Amino acid sequence: MASSSQGPNLTVLEGVLERVTYANEETGYTVAKVDNGRDSELTTVVGALLGAQPGESLRMEGRWGSHPQYGRQFRVENYTTVLPATVQGVRRFLGSGLVKGIGPRLAERIVDHFGVAALDVIEEDPQRLNEVPKLGPKRTRLIAEAWEEQKAIKEVMVFLQGVGVSTSLAVRIYKKYGDASISVVRNEPYRLATDVWGIGFKTADTIAQSVGIPHDSPQRVMAGIQFTLSESTSDGHCYLPEDRLISESVKILQVDSALVIECLADLVAEEGVVKEALPGPDGETVNAVYLVPFQRAEVGLAAQLRMLLNNPSDRMGSFADVDWDRALGWLRERTGTDLAEEQEDAVRLALTSKVAVLTGGPGCGKSFTVSSVIALAAAKRATILLAAPTGRAAKRLTELTGHEASTVHRMLELKPGGEASYDKDRPLDCDLLVVDEASMLDLLLANKLAKAVPPGAHLLLVGDVDQLPSVGAGQVLRDLLHEDSPIPDVRLTRVFRQAQQSGVVANAHRVNSGQRPRLEGMDDFFLFACEETESTADITVDVVANRIPRKFGYDPRRDVQVLAPMHRSPAGAGNLNTRLQEALTPEREGVPQRRAGGRVFRVGDKVAQIRNNYDKGANGVFNGTLGVVTGVDHDEQQVLVRTDEDEEVGYDFVELDELVHAYAVTIHRSQGSEYPAVVIPVTTSAWMMLQRNLLYTAITRAKRLVVLVGSRRAIAQAVRNASAGRRHTALAHRLVAA
Repeated sequence: MASSSQGPNLTVLEGVLERVTYANEETGYTVAKVDNGRDSELTTVVGALLGAQPGESLRMEGRWGSHPQYGRQFRVENYTTVLPATVQGVRRFLGSGLVKGIGPRLAERIVDHFGVAALDVIEEDPQRLNEVPKLGPKRTRLIAEAWEEQKAIKEVMVFLQGVGVSTSLAVRIYKKYGDASISVVRNEPYRLATDVWGIGFKTADTIAQSVGIPHDSPQRVMAGIQFTLSESTSDGHCYLPEDRLISESVKILQVDSALVIECLADLVAEEGVVKEALPGPDGETVNAVYLVPFQRAEVGLAAQLRMLLNNPSDRMGSFADVDWDRALGWLRERTGTDLAEEQEDAVRLALTSKVAVLTGGPGCGKSFTVSSVIALAAAKRATILLAAPTGRAAKRLTELTGHEASTVHRMLELKPGGEASYDKDRPLDCDLLVVDEASMLDLLLANKLAKAVPPGAHLLLVGDVDQLPSVGAGQVLRDLLHEDSPIPDVRLTRVFRQAQQSGVVANAHRVNSGQRPRLEGMDDFFLFACEETESTADITVDVVANRIPRKFGYDPRRDVQVLAPMHRSPAGAGNLNTRLQEALTPEREGVPQRRAGGRVFRVGDKVAQIRNNYDKGANGVFNGTLGVVTGVDHDEQQVLVRTDEDEEVGYDFVELDELVHAYAVTIHRSQGSEYPAVVIPVTTSAWMMLQRNLLYTAITRAKRLVVLVGSRRAIAQAVRNASAGRRHTALAHRLVAA
């Protein structure tokens, strides 16, 4: 294989793709090494090598150039794949992982048996693969199916190549629409933004323009309005005021506001969105515009909570006339501890009110109060269910109470599509349902949960309202605690003496009350002061990898968690993950790994799921779920992850953009989790993110040790800034508007 001239400027280079050294999943830009069969060293090629896989023979058109750092390279403008014609080429092609089920060892056996005809056999007569020793009919069928799917996906990739859609998205489009993929992309490209995870409005808009949909098409404008609302739910809003929605849509779409107003009216008429007049924060009327599922969930949640609260039946009616002195005395004998007055109030409320909220900060006795509620309910032989939004929080609830707890998702048995197996028509079997870390409940999940509570049962929501609100839309716990809310609540405020001795607890309360953390005389709370962002990153890595393990004996991967205010910046979660992976899980000979986009996944890596995927695991894997990579299987093209719910889940290589490394996570993603040691880089580069509830949440994630790294000025700004940012929700209003 060699290069030849093609016209005055373009040159043709043919070769076998040996390895991909970098790939940008969003743009398709790739840096790769090619064996051109002529030079002793591999040739560097760069460009949009969309869909090309190691082992494939490529015919590339482009230009030779030179990079000041990396030297001579071939800049690819377009390429086609060519089936290999030699035994060595066929072996490399089949062993590349391109066809699921065929790895390097099996490729060797197939090529040893069929020689250069191996690809023809798979294409034309795959049953002959049974001739290969130890292959078997089941594996033969899977290989044949994978070969056909790979061919079909390739057609979609070729079609999408001109609009810069990444390999993984092309695979998702094919899996969603099958043979209709190209038709959908040509005729209804904005469907992609709704139907296919990873394709937002901007990507769909790029595709739409390439297939000729006009800039001012009503199809485009209506999709843009819905995209604007969808983006706002990612910021926690359940709705947007109409005037704000119009102005933001105009900004995104770059069209006249009159066209947006006209298309919004059409969307309302077609029930693509819901417009509703609601009272605003200052008493004025606001025209609120919702995506349909969020309006229905908000209305449904408010109605269901009122129904549960006022239901005439009571599955724990025996507590209505209980002798509380005697009951609390029995509890005192059993635990050897007195409840504080506000804890007693909370216990009475949970067992007599059919919906109740318990809130309070660290060290205020929430866990002991919940255990007391459960002990008294169990003494009356009540059926008790315990749940929390995350696997880690559910494990902690189990340890604290001695009763088995599960995640809310697993308890409701969510099915593909997000529907729950338990709902109004099939409620949970319980007399008392306790949900911990309720500040994490977003609107959609809270609505599913409330619908599954049987009439007459008691629902106790427990959480710290001063922490960050949910990652998803809404601020459910805060709205339930609104001053006009009909939902009864108790707030625990007394910090118990034992907790007062903890620097972690004491400083959490100091920050929450607007005071800087105290550092003198603390053996569990430290600051490494540093004003430079880059130096903060260096110190953070050293603290995690060396200093904490050396001084406290903690395992840096299992016991220590970095919590960053933001993802970007040198001291953000993204860069720290790269640095910490190098320090804690470096590349080692013989240990398998898989590159996906700009990341490399290795056995031992800490990872986190970044989307709700109802098709994975027993009952879905959800945004924020943490895990550890336990295997990389190139034959099956899967990465195996053991989640914090102790479930092993397989990710196909094309699904790896659902995972990120989790040596460092943003503080928002840490909600519901607890770690022995927490390291928090705080820099002025994160100035807009520095808020009191952000720092407070980070500190309260630590069980035994907090290390702050960074700027005293940035810490002071976070403590001063009590503004948590207002979310557009109407749950509090709907709860009182009977």
